[in-house]
Amino acid sequence: MDLSDLKKAIESIIFIADQPVSVDKLSLAFPNFERAQIRKCLKDLVQEWEDLDRGFLLSEIAGGFQFRTDPKYSEDISNYNKKIKKFRLSRAALEVIAIIAYKQPVTRVEIESIRGVDSSGVINVLLERRVIEIKGRKEVIGKPFLYGTTSEFLEVFGLKSLNDLPTLKEIDEISQNLEPNITPIEENNETAL
Repeated sequence: MDLSDLKKAIESIIFIADQPVSVDKLSLAFPNFERAQIRKCLKDLVQEWEDLDRGFLLSEIAGGFQFRTDPKYSEDISNYNKKIKKFRLSRAALEVIAIIAYKQPVTRVEIESIRGVDSSGVINVLLERRVIEIKGRKEVIGKPFLYGTTSEFLEVFGLKSLNDLPTLKEIDEISQNLEPNITPIEENNETAL
């Protein structure tokens, strides 16, 4: 098998995979090729799909590679297929997921001390949606659960890794550019995402 065939084989594997495919998994599938060769094929494939300017892209996401629809067509896709529900988060859910993403692993009590309100309902919904998971228990009295984000979190938010989260400085810059009269979404329904 030459590099051209390797690239086609990698593309086929990514196409049929139901989760992002990592370089590690591809290395196991192609033991006769070096990781650098596999990475080169992936880089070439990402660029080729971008150059095609089609309705879907090959994206590096959640520690692997996955075909994804072009975000600019998401509304059209939703209009066509009413069964597809947009992943919406309430303000409370966004607050909790942000705390978990930046402070993980973190306990419910630690989340609630930052937010100032009970967060158990929101945590349960985020667990059901599989964007967070229990990472273990904290070694203190009561041994509370420690929560962290999942690879589904990275997929939903289009991140390669947690390192792609905006820094506090970037968040400050974004918030300074927001219109001052934006009214927040009501928080009455904490379990609605």
